Parts: sequence; C-alpha cells; structure tokens
Amino acid sequence: MNTQTEVTDKPDLPPGEFMGHPKALWQLFNIELWERFAYYGMRALLAVYVAERFFSHLGEAANAQASLIYGGYTALVYATGIAGGYVADRILGYQRSILLGAIIMAAGLFLLLIEDLNWFLVGLAVIVAGNGLFKPNISTMIGQLYAPGDVRRDSGFTIFYMGINLGAFIAPMITAGWIGASYGMKWGFFAAGIGMILSTLFLEFSKKSLGKVGRPEEGKEGWGRFFVVGIAALALAGVVYFLLTASTVLGYILVGIMLLLVVYFVVSGAKKGKVQMQRYIAMLLLFLANACFWALFEQAGSSLNFFAREFTTPMIGDSETWAAGGFGIFQSANPLYILIFAPVLAAAWPRLEKLGLNPSIPRKFALGLIQVALGFYILVFAISNMQNAAGLVPWIFLALCYLLHTTGELCLSPIGLSMVTKLADQKEVGLAMGGWFLSIAMAQYVAGIIAAIASGGHGSAAGSTITQYSETYMQLFWLGMVFGVVYLVAAPLINKLMHGVK
Repeated sequence: MNTQTEVTDKPDLPPGEFMGHPKALWQLFNIELWERFAYYGMRALLAVYVAERFFSHLGEAANAQASLIYGGYTALVYATGIAGGYVADRILGYQRSILLGAIIMAAGLFLLLIEDLNWFLVGLAVIVAGNGLFKPNISTMIGQLYAPGDVRRDSGFTIFYMGINLGAFIAPMITAGWIGASYGMKWGFFAAGIGMILSTLFLEFSKKSLGKVGRPEEGKEGWGRFFVVGIAALALAGVVYFLLTASTVLGYILVGIMLLLVVYFVVSGAKKGKVQMQRYIAMLLLFLANACFWALFEQAGSSLNFFAREFTTPMIGDSETWAAGGFGIFQSANPLYILIFAPVLAAAWPRLEKLGLNPSIPRKFALGLIQVALGFYILVFAISNMQNAAGLVPWIFLALCYLLHTTGELCLSPIGLSMVTKLADQKEVGLAMGGWFLSIAMAQYVAGIIAAIASGGHGSAAGSTITQYSETYMQLFWLGMVFGVVYLVAAPLINKLMHGVK
C-alpha cells in the first residue's frame, strides 16, 4: 500500500509537524511527563514509607508487608487499564477519559498525606481508579497521530517514552532526594500531587493541537457520560481498597481477567479471519514475554529500593540522609539512562531497517529479557565479591544493574506499545492496550511477591539479609535468561503469525 493511500484511509490526522513528527506528539509528551512525575515521585518513596510509617512494629517483616502492598498497588494501577481502554473506546473518547483520570489521580495523591493506614490505602485506591482511565488511553492516542504503515510510528513512541522518563528522572530527586530527605517522606507525596495538577492543566491547553484525535464519537459529546463514569470510577476505588488488603484474592482476579481476555481476542480474531486471529495469537505471546520482563524489572520500586537503602554505600550525603530519603535518587537512574539512550535507538531502528539489520519485534523482546537477567547477575557478583567491612556494596554496581535493565527496557517497552497499535484491529486498539497493561499488572503482582521474599518475607524467621537478596536475584537471572533464549528461538514462528507487521 502506498503512502498516499494510507493517509487517505485516515483523514483525521492532526495538522502540522515539529521536528519531523506531528505537533500533537509533543503536547502529549508534556502531559505524560507531568503525570509520570506524579507517579514516579510517589513510587520512589512508597514501599519504604509504608514499611517505616505503618509496619515498623513488625520488625524484620515490615519490608515484606510493604512489598506486598506495593505489588498489589502497582498491579491494580495497570489492571484497571483494561476498563479504561473500554471506556475510551465505547463511552467517553480518549481525551475525556484522560481528563477524568487526571482529576481523580490528583485527589488520590493528596489523600496520601493523611497519616493513617486506612486513609492511605483509600488514597492509593483512588489513584488506581484514575490511572486506569489515563494510562492506556494516552498511549493509544499516540498511535492515532500516524497513518497506518507510517515508518515514523516506532520513533514517535520512543520520543513519547522520553517524555515519560524525563518526568520519572526529575521526580525522585525532588520528591525523595530533596523534599523527602529534608522535610519528611509524606511531603514528597504532596509534590507528586502538584505534578498531577500540572498534567491536568496541560491536557486542557493541548486540545487545539490534537484536533479530532481522541474526541468522543458523534452523539456521545454530552458531559453526562463524563460524570456517570466518574461516579463509577469512585465506586471502583472501593473495590480496589478491598483488594489492596486481600493479596491472594487479587492474584486470582488478575489471572481470571487475563484468561477472559485471551478468549476474547481469540474469538474476536477468528471472526475477523485467519490473519487477524494469528496476529492476536502473536500479540498474546508477546504479552507473556512482557509479563516476565516486568516481573523482574519492577523490583526497582520495592526490593531494589530496600537494597539501596540497607546494603549500598551512599551515593549522596551521609548514611542518615541516605536512609531518610536519599536512597530514592536511584529511582532516577533508569529514566536518566533512557534519556541518554532513547534518542540513539529512536534513530537506530529506522537506519537498521534500511540496512536489513533491524531485529524483529520478538527478537527485541528476547534481548530485553536477557539484559534484565544480566542486571541481576551484576548484583549477585557484587554481593559475593565486593562487600566492604560494613557489609555494604558499592553503589556503582546497582547503577550498572539499572543500566542493563534500562537497555533491556528500551528493546521491549516502547516497541511493545507500538506493536499493540499495529497488531490489534483498529476498533479494539484501546482494549488491546488495556490488555498490554494487564500483562504488566500480573507482572507487578508477581514482582511484589518476589520482593517480599528478597527483602525478608520468606518464613516467619526470615530477615532482610544480603544473602537472601543474592539468592533471590540469582533465581531471577536464570528465569530471565531462559525466557530470553526461548523467545530468540521462537522469533521466526511469531513473525510468521504477525503477517508482515514490523
């Protein structure tokens, strides 16, 4: 299909370009930047704050209990994306879904200032409900900025990914390294709430440049739907509150929803013909690789954060400042690396494509899995060989671990977002994007369990020992390597199922 025909097939693309991409891309970049500032700003402190403020009476089990709450929260953040995708596809449109989600998230962040566990969990539940309306839909809108087959799409998603990581880079330094360490961790949550308000304001300013992209369908422009969905979202927050206190129930629900989603896409694909059915099968196989990757990667906000606080030499300040919040600066390592390397890969993929050397999507996923595995091996090596007299590991090894995790992420995550918009039927892109985030939700849930074991939750007598971290991370190394090699071998088969999607 030639370029002219592709553009004709999609007449509602927003006008104007900047730096070779639609102007609207840069507006969405800004909106996502501040939303990610809010999310990563609070995430840098969340697990450690919960352990210290609400579970310190449990002694060595505090970290484990906080890790389970953290894993449940992050799982639900992604799981609700499937409902948010459906709401945007069928009820509100993408722009209004994002606006409503932003307002609700801001309210939840300010509830975290209440120093009571029940109210804190209410705040987390409200954030989850809002995030479900926000997160999958802004990614979907990126795909709608480009005509089908536009080779700029992967680069556009990588640029958008830079916006995510610019917000994630500055947030921990402000919320944890400065405000948390100087004034108390809960005030870091306040700063995150301000970031969410800025995201909401920029969304309103961007409507003109977005044009028709993300607007409600004809006949659905009224605001009544907006308020009904808002009430439903708050009701959902009540369910989320319960699930945050019932980890086992949450696990069963996530598995059940994913199985239903698998059935839905197989049946829907079968109705649309052999090609679409096989594309959906390929998409689901890549969802599995995605879940494995993030179960390993998402130790960052939990067990790796505890490890940084307890078993690494301080990167900044003295040990007291480090323990009070300075450890959170490590949460800026991953986005910093992305800001450095994302432009390189954004330019590299199209050039490699011209040379016939661009790895296929399944091979990029495999490379991501192998690199995240190697990151954990670096920590295992450091624990075995590089501890000082106080039993601390030089912080540089944790920085190297994050470097490999980041290069792995760049091979998988932005490519995966783009993959979903290309493999899914255009009428089901929002639901498919929700499924992508649901696979991450399952990974987050598993990551919480892994972190509880690594940081001191394996048995009543288990403590947060550096040996326990080493044993757990070695198992994660082997898990990532096995999955990575399997996907390298299976790449030709998955490519065949994708029917030309690259």
